[in-house]
Amino acid sequence: MTDTTSSPAHRIGAGSGTGTGAEAGAGHWSLSPYFMLRVAGLPVESVQALRCPATVRWAERVLREEERLRSRGAALSDRLHPLVKAAEDDGARRLLLRLRRDVFNGRLPGAPERALALLAAADTGAAEDAARWVRDRRALDGLLTEGAPLLAAETTRTRTALRGLLAEERLRLGLLLASPELEERLDAYIGADPGRRPDKRLRKAERSALAYLYRTACKTSPFSTFTAVALGRFTEGTDGGEGTDGGRSAEGGEGTEGAPGVVRVPEEWTGHPRLNVVVLARLAELVAADPGRRGDLPVTLSSGWRHDEDRIRYVRRSVTAGDDGAAVTFDAARDRLFFLRRSGTLEKLLALFGERPQLRYGDLARWLAEERGAGPDECERYLTALLDLGMVQIPCLRTDVHDADPLRAFRDALRALDRPWAARLAEGLERPVDCVGRYAAAGPKLRRELLSELRQSLTGIQRELGAAEPTLPRTLLYEDVRAAGSGNEDGDTGVVCDLRPWSNTVTAAGEGPLETLRSLERILPAFDLTLPQRITLKGFFVARYGKGGRCEDLLKLVHDFHEDFYDQYLTFTARRTPFDAQGDYVPEPNWLGLPGITAVDAARREWTSRMRRLWDTARGAEEIRVHPETVEAVAGRLAGVAPRFAPQSHFLQLVRRDGEPLAVLNQSYGGFAFPFSRFTHCFDGAGGEAVGEGGENGGVGGEALSARIRRTAAGTPPEGSVFAEITGGAVTSNLNLHGRLTDYRIVCPGEDGGVPEEGRIALDDLYVEHDVRADRLVLRSRRLDREVVPVYLGYLVPLALPEIPRTLLLLSPTSMAPLDVWGGVPEGESDDGVTSRPRVRCGGLVLSRRSWTAPAAALPAPGGPGGSGMGGGSGGSGDAALFLQWQRWRVRHGLPRRVFATVTPAAAVLGADRAKPQYVDFDSLLSLTALEGLLKDPADRVVLREALPGEDELHAVSARGTHMAELAVETLRTPRHDREGTGAPT
Repeated sequence: MTDTTSSPAHRIGAGSGTGTGAEAGAGHWSLSPYFMLRVAGLPVESVQALRCPATVRWAERVLREEERLRSRGAALSDRLHPLVKAAEDDGARRLLLRLRRDVFNGRLPGAPERALALLAAADTGAAEDAARWVRDRRALDGLLTEGAPLLAAETTRTRTALRGLLAEERLRLGLLLASPELEERLDAYIGADPGRRPDKRLRKAERSALAYLYRTACKTSPFSTFTAVALGRFTEGTDGGEGTDGGRSAEGGEGTEGAPGVVRVPEEWTGHPRLNVVVLARLAELVAADPGRRGDLPVTLSSGWRHDEDRIRYVRRSVTAGDDGAAVTFDAARDRLFFLRRSGTLEKLLALFGERPQLRYGDLARWLAEERGAGPDECERYLTALLDLGMVQIPCLRTDVHDADPLRAFRDALRALDRPWAARLAEGLERPVDCVGRYAAAGPKLRRELLSELRQSLTGIQRELGAAEPTLPRTLLYEDVRAAGSGNEDGDTGVVCDLRPWSNTVTAAGEGPLETLRSLERILPAFDLTLPQRITLKGFFVARYGKGGRCEDLLKLVHDFHEDFYDQYLTFTARRTPFDAQGDYVPEPNWLGLPGITAVDAARREWTSRMRRLWDTARGAEEIRVHPETVEAVAGRLAGVAPRFAPQSHFLQLVRRDGEPLAVLNQSYGGFAFPFSRFTHCFDGAGGEAVGEGGENGGVGGEALSARIRRTAAGTPPEGSVFAEITGGAVTSNLNLHGRLTDYRIVCPGEDGGVPEEGRIALDDLYVEHDVRADRLVLRSRRLDREVVPVYLGYLVPLALPEIPRTLLLLSPTSMAPLDVWGGVPEGESDDGVTSRPRVRCGGLVLSRRSWTAPAAALPAPGGPGGSGMGGGSGGSGDAALFLQWQRWRVRHGLPRRVFATVTPAAAVLGADRAKPQYVDFDSLLSLTALEGLLKDPADRVVLREALPGEDELHAVSARGTHMAELAVETLRTPRHDREGTGAPT
């Protein structure tokens, strides 16, 4: 294992203060030598079989001939103009005028012989040219008739190819979890006659299946076998052994052998399924709802309670169940500071828990009956009220974020209760445990049976627990898939990527992709959705406690901040749009007059004004380039506001181009270990602590990934501080499950520890003070006598967390910075309803792909607008005519052959879920038909973005072909006086 302090990747752009302007003095910058590769399940070559190349060539011939006739017709019309005027009588004039109009409009004249004869008498040359034009126009009509049989034959062939591709195991295994109903219908579609047009039901299945097929071959969003993840390592050269030679793809991969930067995709893929944790939450609710079973459950007081004069103060957490019918669902939690009046009974109950921190609910009820001389019903009402209010809690059946296998953990917690009913329930869960355990190695047929058995088993368990109408979430299992490398001599991962093309190259546009990324990071705070909130918290604190002030009661600070300020602030900002109807920037709410927010506003205005000037001078260009001066100017506006300690995660797609490699920046997030956290269970051994020799269980250097990241975390924060995880409480979404990645964890009120006692940091142990010199808020632990840097390692957006952890994250490096490059920049004039934006590039980074926006009504449709074809878009009727319309429309507006389409319904409400982009191949009738199926309303908004990287620009190869891939990388910027961080994992 190469030590990161000497790793080539670690040296890339390492800050030495050599920059100018705002970059000088920015401190150290490093790129972690490790990355997470997200790789599409099928090679892009697989979908090429769905294209209609012969029909495309026919369409190109038609378009060329149309353009030639249009050009000749315009010139001929000018020649005919004086001859029409010179005609001897009205009849001749009308004949020549009609001929001229037909020629000008590209129409085939109905009976041109008399007009041509009159023309020959007046101008022989013009008559000959007109006759040739008429002859060629008739030939065009003949050419148009060739399209239908060509397309019919190719449609039959492509449907046959589609049926073969729908048998691909990686597609079918992913469909079993993503859309089991569709997966079940596919066999009927596959078995249908390919020569017959599918009926309405099968066409709907065809469109849906095609969308999933394109997702499996052309996108990189991890979900089951649609997209796998692989732990990778950067190198500079061929020191990585297997994977650095680039290999040769089985199809279409010629020329990649030995190419720098090519990644070899591991052939062995292993699934890592886990039960949807919402199922366990529902089981726990049913267990606790039965008085008999509830009596055997251990109960505790809500953690973090305290006396507050004549009241008991604690945090009440309320939970709203998610929609079990949704594909992805989770329960939403809210925190609220709550008070109970002190009473004799409550005081004695608190004293009892002081002696016995955990006792069973039944024992507590019996104690209460003896203590108060009350009957069972009265005791039950009292304790039920305390449970409903959250003062007394039942934590034993909650799912913790660090549970590698939540179902087994739930079963083991039942066994630990040591009660007959719990033992029976645990025994009943053996069947689901077995189903999940066998699922990863099973083929499609067995997986269907296992899913059915799992659903039946869990439904039966719910009935046994008293559910009158059992309900289970639509998605029972989630699966992450690991592409396993064979490793090299030091036990490291077998997936490597040579950084030289992307780090050392100076492109025609300036710096290479990684140097550009280093510089660009300095302006991301201008787009960070959370930075104004962090500045606002600091302003509130200073106003309340003064400069250099200190708050010992963190819970009261959070409560007062929300009650007095933050809740209204969030309501106001939720209604804010960054730009008004005129495109002018709308400043962030700045009720406290904070200069930090003014600086953020100035940075956004700086970016917008420069982009407007760039747009004004470059309209019509395919690509515009943001100059370093713009980055410097925006970064300069953020001086003193941007965080000095900034771990960042970036999602990049590398673009292989001779002499000028590029990288496309898809997303950026601030925080620690984000590329790795969700997938640690795929790379850890049992318990997440160790793996076998050589790292065969997926770790690096023979060490589990979670353990490696945790060791890295101890050395990453600024000097004198520690990372401490914030979890948000019990897990109700698999997206938040991960290994233990930090030594410490902040235990908010109402939460369990989840880590050994020495690693727990109670909220009461924390205080906040204002560091006047650095002008920042510092969270400190009394016990550790160190600064605590909160980190969030889940994949749910932080805004979904309860109030206390969400507020603590305002003291952390967590950020969300969607790079809105076109915000406030007016669109250009539309061309038949279509507006376009060029690609935006900064150095070696693409910040925004080329795009085209139009209402659905402006797109080709049967009987709809077809562009400016001969005779107003003629070309017959049916599929061939529509296919030609699409080609004509694509060429006219300058779209590439492959794009991603995002369709936003006209009726979508503000804040509704964003539609997912769908791959569109203009060379495939099936793909165009699938796009048409997305358009429900003429007013639907359609955005088409270029598919970049293109098929011939990919850098990930396997024995099957070339794969769409995305790299999730991690960088770290630290203040100059701090030791250089190492990234995760090292």
